[in-house]
Amino acid sequence: MKLGTFMMPLHPPTRKPFETLAEDREAIILADELGYSEAYVGEHVTDLAENVTSCLMFLSSLAFSTKQIMLGSGTINVPNSHPAAIAAQVAMLDHMLKGRFIMGISPGGLKSDMEVFGNLDVENRLEMFVEGINTVLKIWESEAPYNIEGKYFKVTTARTMIPEIGQGIILRPYQKPHPLIVVTAVAPFSKGVASAAARGWEPISANFLLSDWVKSHWPSYVQGCAEGGRPADPANWRVARSIFVTESDDKLAQRYGHSSDGPYHFYFKQLIRKLVGFGGRSNLFKRDQNEPDEAITPDRMTKELVFAGSVNSVVDQILAFREQVGDFGTLLYPCHDWQDPVLGKKSMQLMAEQVMPRVNAAIAKEKKAPVAVAA
Repeated sequence: MKLGTFMMPLHPPTRKPFETLAEDREAIILADELGYSEAYVGEHVTDLAENVTSCLMFLSSLAFSTKQIMLGSGTINVPNSHPAAIAAQVAMLDHMLKGRFIMGISPGGLKSDMEVFGNLDVENRLEMFVEGINTVLKIWESEAPYNIEGKYFKVTTARTMIPEIGQGIILRPYQKPHPLIVVTAVAPFSKGVASAAARGWEPISANFLLSDWVKSHWPSYVQGCAEGGRPADPANWRVARSIFVTESDDKLAQRYGHSSDGPYHFYFKQLIRKLVGFGGRSNLFKRDQNEPDEAITPDRMTKELVFAGSVNSVVDQILAFREQVGDFGTLLYPCHDWQDPVLGKKSMQLMAEQVMPRVNAAIAKEKKAPVAVAA
């Protein structure tokens, strides 16, 4: 199992943006040094708590400060940009990274972003998203001056193209035909996972989902891969989980990882307000859909959705989770606010240097164990 990281990111809105942006860069540079395989960064335009307004711009600031880690958009909210802008900016970043780029895409889930970009009331937002990404891919596979026109977007340079000097031609990516595309899966039994897999794209199961809903993504992925004529490989499934590790102090881990004194509690307080109080997504936090929304609290969700403890404890929690949801290829460690930078960095270090080696040793032992044959 590989180890990556995913940051929304989410910080107290009272913190200074230049401080949190520097902190988020530092976290990814540290992940690179520790051998994390991938790092994804989200984006929102209208949220002071999630103040990376362009994941591509943020990732470009890391292009020459990292060495081996794959950097991913987590995600580009496609309806909020013109496909020509997405195509050109992704291609440029892919060249800057010489192929160390993964293209995460989504329809975007923040309603205030939808409103500010004028698509809150679009009748079929998924349709707009699909047309947008299809247009991006069409740009990369087409010759200028292009002639792409849909319901929402139009792309052409026919009136202004000067081919002999390069004018009117959009840059193509470094990777051919384009970077790997991933989608973040949030909905239980997600149909989007099946549709994405059928197109050759890979899923990331969000860190704030109950294990039941994470588990439901695998059959959807298998279905989509079958439709696309390719095998469903668990190695291509990425699963995010909020984690806080200490060397041996479970009491400290519980205080920082689960109690209202720590940043994880703040994270879920913010998320519940967005998804339950305003976003209509209380189903994500319920196994029993008849349960009242009032039962969804930060205290409860941090205890259920954050793996916190000593190294040995977190190893056990990860293995138990894997036993519940099935095998997957990459565990994404979300970067939460570094309320205490020493603890935040140490947790990332312990995760890479002690937790994952023990997790992988246990998985290897499991796979080598003889299978009992019925008489």
